[in-house]
Amino acid sequence: MFAPNRSIRHLQRYSEIVAIFARHGFGFLFHRPETKSRRWLRASWRGPQKIEPPSEDTLAVHFRTALEELGPTFIKFGQILSTRADLLPPSFISELSKLVDSVSPEPWELVHSVLTRELGYEPEKLFASIDPTPMGSASLSQVHAGVLPDGQEVVIKVQRPNIAAVIDTDLEIMASLAANAQTTSLGNIYDFMGIADDFSFTLRNELDYQREGRNADRLRESFAGQEHLLRIPKIYWKLSTQRVLVMERIRGIKISDIPALDAAGYDRHKVAMNSASVTVKQVMEDGFFHADPHAGNYLIMPGEAIGLVDFGKVGYLRDKDRMDLIRLYISAIELDVDGMIDQLMRIGAVREDVDRNRLGYDFNRFLNKYYGVSIKYVRARELIDEITTITFRHRLRLPATWWLVGQTIVMLEGIGLQLDPDFDVFKAAEPHVQNLMKNLLTPNGSWVRSVLMDASNWGEMLHRIPRVGNRMLERLERNEPIRMEVKDMEHILSRLDQLVTRLSLSLLVAAFVVGLPLLLPLTMPDSLPRWLLLAGSVPIVGAGIWLGLSLLNTSKK
Repeated sequence: MFAPNRSIRHLQRYSEIVAIFARHGFGFLFHRPETKSRRWLRASWRGPQKIEPPSEDTLAVHFRTALEELGPTFIKFGQILSTRADLLPPSFISELSKLVDSVSPEPWELVHSVLTRELGYEPEKLFASIDPTPMGSASLSQVHAGVLPDGQEVVIKVQRPNIAAVIDTDLEIMASLAANAQTTSLGNIYDFMGIADDFSFTLRNELDYQREGRNADRLRESFAGQEHLLRIPKIYWKLSTQRVLVMERIRGIKISDIPALDAAGYDRHKVAMNSASVTVKQVMEDGFFHADPHAGNYLIMPGEAIGLVDFGKVGYLRDKDRMDLIRLYISAIELDVDGMIDQLMRIGAVREDVDRNRLGYDFNRFLNKYYGVSIKYVRARELIDEITTITFRHRLRLPATWWLVGQTIVMLEGIGLQLDPDFDVFKAAEPHVQNLMKNLLTPNGSWVRSVLMDASNWGEMLHRIPRVGNRMLERLERNEPIRMEVKDMEHILSRLDQLVTRLSLSLLVAAFVVGLPLLLPLTMPDSLPRWLLLAGSVPIVGAGIWLGLSLLNTSKK
């Protein structure tokens, strides 16, 4: 027996992808637009029973279902697409956020072989015990409970056998599809190849469990001395590889298990505020955050401390990103729509062909809807949904990290409202936003450093001006030419010549118009015929008419 070559493997997988998408009403995605695609699309929608085309909401559900059927690569792709409101309508964004990354576990025998190959020894020689029944399983990995020889309880995350090869095939197919899509008319609007490249980079990172371990270490360092608020499990690096991650097991109650929290006597309001506080601190103050805050990753421990697990999905918010968000926030609270648009243009989020008036109208309507409304009556979910609609309508290219932040806040709000109906995620975020502002504006803050850096650049430029000027003077003294090139110089000179000529004429006419009535009584006798005065005025009026026509003709050119 021999393994099929790559082209055959790709053909089989490509056929499977087409079949699943076609079954869910998306066969037109693989149909060439120049071959009457719209008529084909209408026919495929109607089907043999000539039913009406599905609604956008129904298509969104089918799209999510198709991605789930296609497996881990496409599930992850859907999760990434849920942060791209510039590509998909709001109904699709909402539906893709529901993607469930849960599949049946692999047999223990296969997991055992992966552990042996990765660690260099049979797991029985490295662990006192391992539970062959997994604690949980996802598309890329599954997790088993274990105990080290010293009695320490651990969690062992093992990558699924051969999943890397499956993902490689899917990514190659996606790259091919993206390259084809880039040649269509939509390729002038969307960067399909860039999207595919970004997704490939993100997914390959998730396959590297050493990177995930480093994420955990970095978060733990950010909360050093605050273990009463947040607990991050220790990573056992000697037992971890790119495909196996061993970490300390922390025990707690799942944050969504309300009856268990009540039975344990936990303060639900405090739990909600702590969960929001630790996450908003990561986003606003640290710029490095856990970006998968669903209920299964938040464990409640004694003292209402938060135990955090699963560090494969994280977000990064640079100082510049946070400064941009603050500027946008300030413009919003001041109802400065033009300031908002200017800030979005500054970061490259607004396309050149955008209808600025229409965008401003939508922003103004959005801001005035919430003007004067107490923040406790505002829900993050509602805000994000409206921003998503505006983003899609105007094809704004907001940074993907911003959407990741928005999704994280919305998920936190959902968890908090389950715990406490009066939970206010914005109130929980307020002290951390204030800390961010203080940090940015202190002498050592990023904002001040940025201003000082700009000032330094200007200072360097001003410092160079005398040296450059001296060199130019020296060349002039030696009668050496100095080359300067200005584009369209002949056209500019021609226009200047016209303007100077007309300016001179206009001054001359003005002098006649103003001076003639003053001079005539002094120089002309009272008996001078009126017809002579009128005759002398004709050239002045004619010159004025010529000047007006000339200027009008110039403005049209």
